[in-house]
Amino acid sequence: MAKKQITYKEKYQPIVFPQDEQKHNHIIEWWYFNGNLKTKSGKIYSFMDCLFAAKPKKVDIPFLKKIPVGQLFFSHYLLSDNTKYFWKALNPFCVLDSNSFTKPLLWANYDNNCLIQETKPYEYQVVNEFIDLKMRSIKPPLLLNKTGFLDLEVKTTYYYSLTRLETKGHIKINNQWIEVEGLSWMDHQWAQTPATDDDKWTWFSLQLNNNTEIIVFVYGNKIKTFHASLSDARGDTKSTDNVIFKEAGVNYKSPDTGHVYQLGHIIEIPEFKAKLTVVPFKKDQEMIFGNISYWEGGIKVTGELNGKKVEGLGFAEITANIRSEKIASSLWKNIGKKGLWKNIQDISDIGAKTVYFVNKNIINKPK
Repeated sequence: MAKKQITYKEKYQPIVFPQDEQKHNHIIEWWYFNGNLKTKSGKIYSFMDCLFAAKPKKVDIPFLKKIPVGQLFFSHYLLSDNTKYFWKALNPFCVLDSNSFTKPLLWANYDNNCLIQETKPYEYQVVNEFIDLKMRSIKPPLLLNKTGFLDLEVKTTYYYSLTRLETKGHIKINNQWIEVEGLSWMDHQWAQTPATDDDKWTWFSLQLNNNTEIIVFVYGNKIKTFHASLSDARGDTKSTDNVIFKEAGVNYKSPDTGHVYQLGHIIEIPEFKAKLTVVPFKKDQEMIFGNISYWEGGIKVTGELNGKKVEGLGFAEITANIRSEKIASSLWKNIGKKGLWKNIQDISDIGAKTVYFVNKNIINKPK
């Protein structure tokens, strides 16, 4: 069977730093941080913080297409104690400070209490209601596919990662800020293509104890693209599309959506001489945004790389097998009841304002 042709294939332009850390004039884009952090007592917490930019009329997501603005920002973030509690916030409408994306280095202030700021090249401070963290990259950016440009058969995308960010700071538990340190990861991705029925993925960032990091995923529904890019201890990189995923017998059925997520995987990457098993710290960590549901959280990694045993930590993002328009419709009605729709209509130029409004959905928040 012939493969589906890309309906919009962007002309490749080399990624240049620090310019390409900023916002692009693309249909969809995001800046995504995650990591695993230890307290002084040795307890591991996992976090994620992501800011999205989208063009609602072009991204072709039913929930977003109703919004009468040319540029929309929204955010997702979470903190997990990897045992009992999982705190999440999904904010579908963020108005940014007008200075965002205007400074020489990456800087965005949003949601009234969130900040992504690059204080020096490849050094960041990331703040939301759960975290206040400082990060320093000890490796150069990993350009996926060595160029930072991927052909996913049904679309193309720019994509780079900072794979080993030394991290120190604080997380907020029971209204107290607790000191932590560990490793974080940063992804920046942008694409000049709308959402499609093929937007389904199983994605992992892996940070191993031999100072090697691997990003590995399978993207697509009917047409699947496999990819892995590696940064070794010296910062040298490799990329391959020869990746094999096998189930490792760990799954989770959401009581909220009924979706079943395959969370445990055995990942084989022959060109890297890698066979790795990944399993989650905690199963019940579903994120629901509009008609898109996905699982997100910290993972443990064991296995072999180049004939030697390795272990490590990482992060996973796994989308559900189906998308629920019913859930999206319900979310939109709830937003309307809270009066946010009127707020949007009252803003004539969303990018020029310093006004903020937030619609938060936080569960299992500690007392």
